[in-house]
Amino acid sequence: KMKKILMTMVAAVIAVSASAQVYLGGSIGVGVSKVKNGEEKTTFKLLPEIGYGINGNWAVGTVIGWGKGNPVSLEDVSVNSDETYFKLSPYVRYTFVHSKFVNVFVDGGVDYQHYKGGVNNLEVGLTPGVAVNLNRHFSFVTKVGFLGWKNTKNSDSGLDTQAWGASFDNNHLTFGLYYNF
Repeated sequence: KMKKILMTMVAAVIAVSASAQVYLGGSIGVGVSKVKNGEEKTTFKLLPEIGYGINGNWAVGTVIGWGKGNPVSLEDVSVNSDETYFKLSPYVRYTFVHSKFVNVFVDGGVDYQHYKGGVNNLEVGLTPGVAVNLNRHFSFVTKVGFLGWKNTKNSDSGLDTQAWGASFDNNHLTFGLYYNF
């Protein structure tokens, strides 16, 4: 009986692995915004990404990267626009529209950013995206917007803000290229 269970588990792992697909890539993001005094702030980010397609609809992955500058939504917590940050964003992806050339998906995940100046930003929610399949191996991917919960803490000032909502601005816009194995 134990052999049957073990063989069934091995067969399940092989079946999942055979239908799975690994993808590597990443995104870059650039945003320019004007703040209250009319000054322009430019932000950018470099976000390498790795993912594992479990089946045709589901994938898991993570983004780990670096950026400089701050989103407009952090202006009120005294983040200097020249400060760098580290970002870690594990996610689960569900692709709900498949075609030969275009896939539409939504990522559900956690986005953590730690700024050099002591600010921590945590978002939990959904990010929609579109993948344009250029060929069998390459896809152009864009993600835009965010729907969920956000918490920002400044360890220096003791400030702790929380918000629920949706954002479809240039601070939640990235473009990337994936290589599908």
